[in-house]
This record gives sequence, C-alpha cells and structure tokens, in this order.
Amino acid sequence: MPAATRATERENNEPPEREPNHGLDDLQVRTRRSVWARIRLQFGVGFLVAVLLPWCIHLLVWGSRTEAETLRNSLIGSTIALVLGYYSFRRFSNYPGVRLSGSILPSFVTSYALVLAVIFFARLDYNRIQLVSSFILCLLWFFIVYFKLQRRKHLRIGVVPAGRVDTILHIEGVEWTELGEPRTSSRYDAIVADLRADMPDKWERFLADCALAGVQVMHVRQVEESLTGKVAIEHLSENTLGTLLPNVVYGHAKRIADIAFSVLATPFVGLIIALAAIAIRLDSRGSVIFRQQRMGYRGRPFLMYKLRTMRLQEASIDDARAAAVTLGGDDRVTRVGRFLRRYRIDELPQILNILKGEMSWIGPRPEAVPLSQWYEAELPFYRYRHIVRPGITGWAQVRQGHVADVNEVRSKLHYDFYYIKHFSFWLDLLIVAGTMRTVLSGFGAR
Repeated sequence: MPAATRATERENNEPPEREPNHGLDDLQVRTRRSVWARIRLQFGVGFLVAVLLPWCIHLLVWGSRTEAETLRNSLIGSTIALVLGYYSFRRFSNYPGVRLSGSILPSFVTSYALVLAVIFFARLDYNRIQLVSSFILCLLWFFIVYFKLQRRKHLRIGVVPAGRVDTILHIEGVEWTELGEPRTSSRYDAIVADLRADMPDKWERFLADCALAGVQVMHVRQVEESLTGKVAIEHLSENTLGTLLPNVVYGHAKRIADIAFSVLATPFVGLIIALAAIAIRLDSRGSVIFRQQRMGYRGRPFLMYKLRTMRLQEASIDDARAAAVTLGGDDRVTRVGRFLRRYRIDELPQILNILKGEMSWIGPRPEAVPLSQWYEAELPFYRYRHIVRPGITGWAQVRQGHVADVNEVRSKLHYDFYYIKHFSFWLDLLIVAGTMRTVLSGFGAR
C-alpha cells in the first residue's frame, strides 16, 4: 500500500444503523488495546525499573556502608530526573517529523544533567553508581517502549467531507479516508474536519458524539501543521495565547540563557576559531572574518560575523542580490571553506552577535539585506519572521537546509512561522538535537 492513500468509504449492506455512541465504542476498544501508549504503563514501569530497582539493590548490597542522607538524595534526584525527562519526551511527540527514538536520549540526558548540576552546586551527597544505573535503565526501558510503539506508527485518519479538507490529503505517511456516512469504525486513529466550515447537521452531531466519547477530533489546519511542521502564510497565525507576539516570558529567559551559554562557551569556541583562522590564512588570501549586513531582530539591520569560506570577488551594486546567494557546488567556496560549511564551524564568530543582543543561538536564520528586501517584495508577511531574534541554527535549518530559490524560501518561511507560533523551550531543545545530527551529516550545507 502506498505511503499516502485516498479512499472513499462506500455503502455496504449492513444492518440498520446503531446509535452513534455504539459505533464509537469500537474505536475506544482499539485505543485500549494499545497498552504501550499508556502513560501509566510508560511512567509506572519506568519508575519501578529506573528508580526503585537500583535504589533497592544499592540498599541491600551497600546500604550498611552508605549514609541514609546519600541514599535519600539519590532516590529523590533520580525520581526528579525521570519526571523531567519523561515530560520532555512526551512534549517532543507533539512536534512533526520527530522520531521518538531520536528524542529519548536528549530528553533524559538533559534531565539527568540538570539534576546532577543542582546536586553539584548545592553540594549534596549522592551515590554516583545509583544515579548512573538509573540513567542507563531509564534509557533501556524507553527504547523498549519506542520499539513496541513502532508497530502502530502508521496513522489511519477519517476525514469529514466538508469545507477545505483537500489540503491534507496529499501528506504522506498517513492513510486518509474520506467518510461517506457519519459512522465510526475501529479503523481510524482520529477524525479530521474543517471545524470552521458550515456542514450538515448529521456531521455536526457525529463530531459532537466523537468528542463526547473521547475520540480525537482535530481541525484540518491543526493536523496540517502537526504533520508538516509548517504554518501557512496566507494569513498571519496567532500562537496558543491568541496573540501575534511570541511567548514574552520565555523570550526573556532565553536571552539570559543565550548570554550565560555564550560566556561559558567562549574559551572553547575561541580555540576553534583560532585554528580555523590559521587554516583559512594558509588556504587563500583575504580577511579571516567575513562581515555582512543582515536583517535582524524587529527588522533592524546588523553586521553579522562569519569565518570567510569563499574567495574574494568584486561585485557591482546590481549584482548584490546574486552575490548574496550561495548555490550548490558554488566555485567561490574554498577547500577549507567547504569543510567549515559542512560542519557549521564558519558560524561560530556569531557568538559575538549573540553577546551584543543581535542574535540568539536558536532562531530563524538572518538573511542578507538585499535578499531580505527581495523576499519582502515577493512574499506576503515575510517581515513577521523578524519578531524573534535570528539564530545560528533553527527549525527550518534542521528540517529543510539551505535555500535560495524564492519558492524554497516560501517553504522555509512556513517553517519559520511554525517556530514563532510554537516558540518554547521544548522546540528549542528539539532543534539542538536536530542540529547535532545536521552537523554530523552535513545536511543542507552549500
């Protein structure tokens, strides 16, 4: 069966229709069978295996030689780490295109690292063996959960044939079925409808019955966003708080984290920049640092710094836009430059832009001013992407990579709008994990 199918439900010779809720019971039975998806099972067994088991073993084997306070701190620490990691793991599942296997490690590495940091700075006594054992067992358990859930990864979604629902039927990885009659079936994982459309009373009653029975009923635009990771730009889209402004509280917290991380990373980043500078000098003539005017936060241009990766060429004013575009296999890129671009080392001098408040570690990539002016003339609402600070890496970079064509830019803008709408710590953490994979694979480099 192809990845995306479009089927039309036909009339069958069946007994007279039952009451609507009877049909919904079939879908509830299907939900009950997916035991591995239950929060109580995932977290409950995780607590028993990753927290209580290593604590009990340590208590029985070394308990007489370990202080009660150390045992207690280790138990509390591993419990908090499990709760934070599991919450992060569940939040990751809300974002499109996320393989749960890829979110397990960053979720629990982050939670256990945070707990260790608190224990270290608070100078609390704890048992390293117990905490490390808890971490390893936690990873093993949730990888088992992931592989069990893989058997049900193919979604079957019923579509109510009213309003603007055609836009989702082309999305791959889902078996779409346009419903012929308001009857449910155990085949479907969810029901999708255009909830803003005028539809016949029988469909309105059907959707209400589905919701009352606990069946997931979703608006077509919500489904499209969650499966593609894009927000359409035909109209500006408000966030979950009902405003065009991204999460202001998180924005301030993120700015503080940007400064703190930049200060801590400066010695290490400075060493890498120094080694790269020597290689650039030996490879080609010209300045080590490349400076370019980029469009920044709230539409204010700023001077962005990069390690030079291209040969110096004179460009006329008329060619400014063309010169700002890097094409695949561009012959202006030097040998050293190609390596620096592949592993994103050329972006490291932007740590100075972060400290100056012009950029963030994570956000939409800033475009050269000529390109930005061109895109603003071609694409509606392009300027809205400047509502957050531009970043060294972002949602569009880990999902799409480098773009130059105006049609590709439109697609990239959909990703940028998704990031702005869902602006949060969890999405940033997911981008960090995706960036690590991108750097190692060289995805999207030019």
